[in-house]
Amino acid sequence: MLQNRVDPYGRLIFTQARGAWMGNRGILHDEQQQVLRPFKLKAWITCVLEFKNRHRTVMAPHRYTELFFRDEATSFAAGHRPCYECRRADYNRFKTYWLKGNPEYDFDDRVSIQEIDKILHRERITPRLEKVTYIDTLLQLPDGCFIVYEQQPCLVYEQALYRWSPDGYTKKDCFPKDEQVQVLTPLSVVSAFRAGYNPQVIIR
Repeated sequence: MLQNRVDPYGRLIFTQARGAWMGNRGILHDEQQQVLRPFKLKAWITCVLEFKNRHRTVMAPHRYTELFFRDEATSFAAGHRPCYECRRADYNRFKTYWLKGNPEYDFDDRVSIQEIDKILHRERITPRLEKVTYIDTLLQLPDGCFIVYEQQPCLVYEQALYRWSPDGYTKKDCFPKDEQVQVLTPLSVVSAFRAGYNPQVIIR
């Protein structure tokens, strides 16, 4: 079992559960497939599992570390965004809605994705490698966001909360809409969701 599945906090965990998406943060492992660092690059991307019949050996020496996510909402909570190469349409859609949702940066559509990646990096992890979060009212959050509720990562979806696990989601009995909650999904990504980007969610 390899340490290459990603939870909503952005942590790399051991699990036999399979993922619907692959991710990349650079070379994180050694020749014994042991993870040495949480990231190597500021561009944290989410990729499709199959692309142009390419085949890779997972965690091969000196190759980037293949990471896996349950769904796209999980990958966004962890701090990833769509890949330019294998997910061009999603990448363009995300960039469009990110710019629309974050006008305070005064970027236009010619801005380099590296500038957006710098902002995402500040929003997902501190210099001490701690997860960055912020506080918002639950009812104000769009579908696809992750929060911490009762010390568990939970997905906000269709005015309900779903507790995350590597194997899937469990619906919570409550939805305290007026409660202030700790948000795991990066702030500018939440703004992109509000502007119109709808992340893929796999409830079942």
